[in-house]
Amino acid sequence: MQTRSALTISRFLLATLVLLGGGLLKADDSGSQKMQIDDSTFSCIRSMTPVRGFYVDNLLGDLEATLKVANSPTGGDYPPGSVVQLVPAEVMVKLEKGSFPATKDWEFFELGVNAKGSTIKKRGFVDVVNQFGGNCFACHVQARPEWDLVCEKDHGCDPIPLTEEMILAIQKTDPRCENNPELSDSEKKSMHDLMKALSGASESGS
Repeated sequence: MQTRSALTISRFLLATLVLLGGGLLKADDSGSQKMQIDDSTFSCIRSMTPVRGFYVDNLLGDLEATLKVANSPTGGDYPPGSVVQLVPAEVMVKLEKGSFPATKDWEFFELGVNAKGSTIKKRGFVDVVNQFGGNCFACHVQARPEWDLVCEKDHGCDPIPLTEEMILAIQKTDPRCENNPELSDSEKKSMHDLMKALSGASESGS
């Protein structure tokens, strides 16, 4: 049995670990731990683990559990801390259970990215709109229940206005990454077509 002094030391060490956890965890008034997500949370997309063209991570260190669901042919519920990202400027994070049941605890983020890092431009649950004018939740909620709001080609979501080559080119040119690979001629053309489409959408919306 631990002595009172040993228990006091244990509690002190736990509190210290929370404070030194890179800003990832914080204790609320009830003493429970919650994820702290800010600009520094997000970095080079290719530093994450690739899965069929998108990338995953886990902010709580349980990458194995996240990958188990991501690689499952029958789906499943992603564990808290899971990060799912297709392109650098958009990301979804699975929060603690009960954080927002309507989105199955997923929070959506729109990011500004440059060589200095990331800036959270908008975050939320049902009202985040991406650069193409699409509501993130409105798209992801179409995924069949077994896929936990994560969209892929055969998950039930509407198709996105990006080709596979465009997506790969965007991932290769993440400005937060060091030593980005050279784009092929076809990837360069895809990026040109994408920039033209974005420019046209911006002009029509102004």
